[in-house]
Amino acid sequence: MDADPLSPLDRPHSYIGRSLPRPNLARLTQGRGRYVSDLALPRMLHAAFVRAPYAHARITAIDTTAARAMPGVAAVMTAEDMAPLVTPWVGVLTHLQGLRSPPQYPLACDVVRWQGEPVVAIAAATRALAEDAAEQVIVDYAPLPPVVDAEAALAPGAVLVHPDLGDNLAYSRRIDTGAVDAALAEAAVVVGARFTFGRHTGVTLEARAIVADWDPAEARLTVHQGTQVPHMMQSVLATHLGLSEAQVRVVCRDVGGSFGIKIHVYPDEMATVAMAMRLARPVRFVADRMESFVADIHARDHIVDARIAVRADGTITAFDVDDLTGIGPYSAYPRTSAVEANQVINLIGGPYGHANYRARARVVFQTKTMMSQYRAVGHPIAATVTETLVDLAARRLDLDPFEMRRRNLIADDAYPATSPTGLRFEGLSHHAAHARLRDMMGYDGLRAEQAALRARGVHRGIGIASFIEITNPGPAFYGVGGARISAQDGAVVRLDASGSVVVQASVTEQGQGTEAVLAQVAATALGIEPARVRVQLGDTDAVPYGGGTWASRAAAIGGEATWQASVALRANILALAGSMLQAAPETLDLRGGAVVDAADGRERMTLPELARIAYFRQDTLPRGVQPELIAARHYVPRDYPFAFTNGVQASLLEVDVETGFIRLLRHWVVEDCGTPINPMLVDEQVRGGVVQGLGAALFEHCRYDAEGNLQTTTMADYLVPMAGEMPDIEVAHVSTPTAESALGAKGAGEAGTAAAAAAVLNAVNDALAPFGVTITELPITPEVVLRALGRG
Repeated sequence: MDADPLSPLDRPHSYIGRSLPRPNLARLTQGRGRYVSDLALPRMLHAAFVRAPYAHARITAIDTTAARAMPGVAAVMTAEDMAPLVTPWVGVLTHLQGLRSPPQYPLACDVVRWQGEPVVAIAAATRALAEDAAEQVIVDYAPLPPVVDAEAALAPGAVLVHPDLGDNLAYSRRIDTGAVDAALAEAAVVVGARFTFGRHTGVTLEARAIVADWDPAEARLTVHQGTQVPHMMQSVLATHLGLSEAQVRVVCRDVGGSFGIKIHVYPDEMATVAMAMRLARPVRFVADRMESFVADIHARDHIVDARIAVRADGTITAFDVDDLTGIGPYSAYPRTSAVEANQVINLIGGPYGHANYRARARVVFQTKTMMSQYRAVGHPIAATVTETLVDLAARRLDLDPFEMRRRNLIADDAYPATSPTGLRFEGLSHHAAHARLRDMMGYDGLRAEQAALRARGVHRGIGIASFIEITNPGPAFYGVGGARISAQDGAVVRLDASGSVVVQASVTEQGQGTEAVLAQVAATALGIEPARVRVQLGDTDAVPYGGGTWASRAAAIGGEATWQASVALRANILALAGSMLQAAPETLDLRGGAVVDAADGRERMTLPELARIAYFRQDTLPRGVQPELIAARHYVPRDYPFAFTNGVQASLLEVDVETGFIRLLRHWVVEDCGTPINPMLVDEQVRGGVVQGLGAALFEHCRYDAEGNLQTTTMADYLVPMAGEMPDIEVAHVSTPTAESALGAKGAGEAGTAAAAAAVLNAVNDALAPFGVTITELPITPEVVLRALGRG
């Protein structure tokens, strides 16, 4: 399984598989990034919002008189003012059968349904003036009962978030394959638990930001936005503002992190654009940190009841799962809020070779901030449920956790394979990954050390968690449901007049190193140094149409489009060089920035010289030869709906049973993303993902009170992991390239997040095993530990 991943790409001086620094590193570290919040346009106004102080209330009156009269205030707008400008949107997709959601508007109409929902929009000369004006707006509310608890939302007589719908059930789905009841009845051991997962959100370094500029002379809207999906937003804005897509340009330069937070349509951003069009002046909105907590989408709020059937020899024969999740008052647009629950029940049990599976997912409305996709959508819930049950079964059967998994993981030579939930796997490497992990962590020595320390009253735990990761989603993921979200990506590659190369691609840079990866891919195909490749991203006027960055697809799909375009350009260059040199193109190659003889590497012509002749001395070319020093290609995977990756994580930690505090000591990851184009960037992505997963395991939680008020609205009370809490994170790889592409690359952006929390939870339970307790609640705070020990 450790075969050389570079063999199909092993050109002389290949940059595929090399750890090179990011080309934008110096610019960003010198503070020269081009972020939306840095943008200042002539006559620009600033937006602020009056937000609902109640989770659920009827709006009885709005008085904007004082705010409108304030100097420097250009507009004060309510839902009534917005209605002629923006059409509502509905967050459903047809392939998620039965999914319901009412229309959403830029500003609340009649009823507010979460604390922080925008009610009035204000544009003023400065942000401070806009906020001062917001304080002068008087809104009268008639409070309504909140709907906070997901289980209570489905109870008979529950308050309805949307009375017109008749109940609070937004979506439900069932899977039933095999003979689950028979497997449960015949099992030697049935283990089960109720799992609860705390809501959390993506705390990006750069908050959501947008600058909208309407030019009435050209009838054209330019939107500068920190987004993962420029073309999707172009379509959304055109659709709901009554424009053609050709009238909308979306520009996305540098983005300070996204994690899925910046792929959704937000009411405050739509209101900002509408104000810009109404006023014919640029309007900027940058969320402050409190607004981010109450308005950015949340994720992971699940209650899962699950059990597995296991034979006496440790073979898992069945999974039985019930997942309940609350998504707030609406399904997010345009990707919906049902995808997370859908992926939870698709992914549970994924690494294992059982045949019987039953699952139910229910998605309910609440009066809380909307939930939707966030890094590793559904994966941490699925991995935590699966891997905790596997550990519980191993404990009941007195099997080592590695041995329990060895007996059940799908064999590495058993692919292609299809899971009981219908997922199709091209090729995975669970056993190779586990073997690599066991060696790198020194497992047997850690167990011996654990036993010795336990005898001295020191409680260390070791947790293992396997995972599969969905990457490279194809057209069936969104397109079949009616959303204008492209699964393909495109690249245009050209040789300019100086002999350097320009790549324009539809994927975006969110801080993950996309520019570096595309430069390496083009440089390898064209035989030049990556420093001579300039990458342009994020401008719908300049780049090919494509999906952008989501679901770990930038390198694998955008990179493949770049590879194919670069290979096509290489053929064009060699054909031109052949006509100049009176040589057959197949006898030539590109190496070191020059055309060379393929057989012996003798230089025949530099690329700058070839470009000079092509652009300025066409009169010297043979008749009929037309230089074409540009090529465009699009790529979308077709054979499999997803390019699944896999891996395994392990955590070593220590639990203080007197205080409940958990100290992370070491963390290991073995991951298979196919061909790693830039191993250093892959490792950075994995480590960053692990840190977010560890945050979910121990710290991060969007807490609400009984009235639906968010209690964690600052960095003082919403805890994120920092360097002092993080252990060393060791990363290693095996490689199973996908055969769908020439590069063989799969995604890597969400692997670290997928199983980190599961590994920590298993390690905590391993540490507490002598006390006979099992924790199935995230985050695992000190009070959770003490309560489990009967000391809270």
